[in-house]
Amino acid sequence: MVVLNKIYTRTGDTGETALGDGTRVPKDSARVAAYGTVDELNATLGLARLHAEGEMAAAITRIQNDLFDLGADLARPERARDGEAGYPVLRIVPVQIDRLEAEIDAMIARLEPLHSFILPAGSALAAHLHLARTVARRAEREAVTLASGGDANPDAIRYLNRLSDWCFVAARIANDAGRADVLWVPGLTRG
Repeated sequence: MVVLNKIYTRTGDTGETALGDGTRVPKDSARVAAYGTVDELNATLGLARLHAEGEMAAAITRIQNDLFDLGADLARPERARDGEAGYPVLRIVPVQIDRLEAEIDAMIARLEPLHSFILPAGSALAAHLHLARTVARRAEREAVTLASGGDANPDAIRYLNRLSDWCFVAARIANDAGRADVLWVPGLTRG
């Protein structure tokens, strides 16, 4: 087990950081941007979890753990091999994506069909989940940018795509199964 007693190392003071395989890269690299946004997404879900209970809180906790897996995945180039950094390469795998899809399907079964766009609002939990959805979409875009260089796990991108969908559906569940959704009124302020 790794012990994290030392928080500052001064090794990043020149604008570089170490990846999971030990390679040093600029802190504004596509890889660091992608896993940094995943970290932001995890913190956003932590705020959502403050308002969740029971099954929803447990699901968010599982996803937060997945996001640490995802961050570790993105922090190690695809070419990294087990043992290079002293521990196995951790990658997002299809079973994690399948679980999100199953949860989305179960939540959708509880909702009335949607006939309008909805505003990212409603309950505190729903609002935080909508925020998490937008951060997940940004993380997905950044992972796609990383993948365009040929060095990202395709399942990481698939996971982020499903997670943004999960957050949208979960926000509707948090809004009394959609009954408290705030509907978009096109042209409302045009007079």
